[in-house]
Amino acid sequence: MCGIVGYIGPKNAYPILIKGLKRLEYRGYDSAGIALLNHDLNILKKEGKVSDLENFVIGKNIEGTIGIGHTRWATHGVPCDRNAHPHVSNSRNLAIIHNGIIENYASLKTGLEQRGYRFESDTDTEVLLNLIEDIQKKEKITTEEALRFALNEVVGAYAIVLLDKSDNDKLLAARKGSPLVIGIGKDEFFIASDKTPIIEYTKKVVYLGEQEIAVLGRDGSLEIKTLNNIQKTPYIEQLEMDLEKIEKGGYEYFMLKEIHEQPQVILDSMRGRMNAEKGWIKLGGVSEFATRINNAQRIIITACGTSWHSGLIGEYLIEELARVPVEVEYASEFRYRNPIVTASDVVVAISQSGETADTLAAIEMAKERQALIYGICNVIGSSIARASHAGSYTHAGPEIGVASTKAFSTQITILTLMALQLAKNNGSISESKLRQILYEMETIPTKVKETLNTNDKVEKIARKYKDAKNFLYLGRGINFPVALEGALKLKEISYIHAEGYPAAEMKHGPIALIDENMPVVFIATNLSAHEKIVSNIQEVKARKGKVIAIVIEGDETISKLADDVIEVPEITEILSPLIAIVPLQLLAYHIALMRGCNVDQPRNLAKSVTVE
Repeated sequence: MCGIVGYIGPKNAYPILIKGLKRLEYRGYDSAGIALLNHDLNILKKEGKVSDLENFVIGKNIEGTIGIGHTRWATHGVPCDRNAHPHVSNSRNLAIIHNGIIENYASLKTGLEQRGYRFESDTDTEVLLNLIEDIQKKEKITTEEALRFALNEVVGAYAIVLLDKSDNDKLLAARKGSPLVIGIGKDEFFIASDKTPIIEYTKKVVYLGEQEIAVLGRDGSLEIKTLNNIQKTPYIEQLEMDLEKIEKGGYEYFMLKEIHEQPQVILDSMRGRMNAEKGWIKLGGVSEFATRINNAQRIIITACGTSWHSGLIGEYLIEELARVPVEVEYASEFRYRNPIVTASDVVVAISQSGETADTLAAIEMAKERQALIYGICNVIGSSIARASHAGSYTHAGPEIGVASTKAFSTQITILTLMALQLAKNNGSISESKLRQILYEMETIPTKVKETLNTNDKVEKIARKYKDAKNFLYLGRGINFPVALEGALKLKEISYIHAEGYPAAEMKHGPIALIDENMPVVFIATNLSAHEKIVSNIQEVKARKGKVIAIVIEGDETISKLADDVIEVPEITEILSPLIAIVPLQLLAYHIALMRGCNVDQPRNLAKSVTVE
């Protein structure tokens, strides 16, 4: 989840590296640093954000046409200057940047210390670097060979880029479990942990494969080998992303921009996959494995964070429409117990980045047990996309804000289409019902756009409750996961404690917390449970709680009970999460802003969790 960038070519590397780090800062922002090679190895690093590094280097030597840069999300060692990357070896000849965790670093470190190595940081990365140097000296081999030997000794995940002071004409890189992409320019190479730092310079890229090492030469040569020293032919792909998609486009924060992009990205995720007039749905991956998916005894959805919440909504959708049993698992728990998974199961893995470490590990375990893997992710060419048998891209476009918004909406859209296609295939939905839902789906982008017009009302409500210490979010049925997601958004970016609960469960514990200082947010768009929700609201009001209600336009009953009401357009109940989530995203955004929080870079969080 750290940000990695590197360059080798005829240009001065520093401007490329620093701009790349700014674009990667959503992946980590505890500290930042660069290493430049210009006959000597120049290391410049600083605790804090990339802007702090920029200020630090003023007046310092930043020359060099080969260099590496890193923005950190701390794993081993607290955020500070000495733990910032790049790290240098004891001889000061090698420099490294690293994303991932070396699990056996402690035993490796003990052995190196016994051989006289000393460590300046608390990181596992410095251990890996000195292991490479130790092997190089002991075996009298090249840095590239030493890197390969060292990586065969380590346990864990990594994406690394390595500089050797004695060789001004090469960059070395390797990956296992964390992504790296190589950009190919004219007599130059770029390397990064994702494509955002690269697209300004080239659209030609190579995605480094699992357990592969790349040697990038100043002479334009690109050599890729496996850890077993088997030569691979680089597969060059064309990037489809445009530069303007990773800029703020006039918005103050990426999060606000991405909230407002939801009407378009929902449309993009549906485009070419359904037709209400003709009554068809076609997700390519579902069609490709139609027989196996149609005959699945069970669907297991595995994901983390916001993607887990979309998976819960998927459970409601698939069971309601397709009548197939569904289980939803936290990937981090699923991979470490001994779940029953068989060849008759379909495992749906959901991840915005397509690189989530726990979800990838869950996929590998399920594949070993012969399950069919269906991936739902946003990033083309990502690890989950490559590891899945079939799948669907969400087409949300780059999501830079750490708190996921448009990824959630597009994941729900794909899951809805999947549920409908399964229902049509197995005959569990009538033709008239199918067409009715498809027609309503076509209205979703417009209705989300209308819901964005609640922004001013939401801002006023946010001002009223910005100093609250706790929030409770309640929903019933398919809107219970929306309550979970609304609570997650608030706690992620405003640091207010918030919990999501099924509304009916309130009286089994959370009701003890309710007093005049407790705002309770009700997602009350379920017409099927309207009377029950009204009763829950009355229970809160009886204990002097403050009620904020998300309701269908024209709901006079709840409007009379609630302290604050946000009206949203009416939609069929199974599609209501796509509408109801929008005011909750805006509420979290405005409260965080009013509390002086950085909504794009909340503390302790990073966008893509590529480590355990």
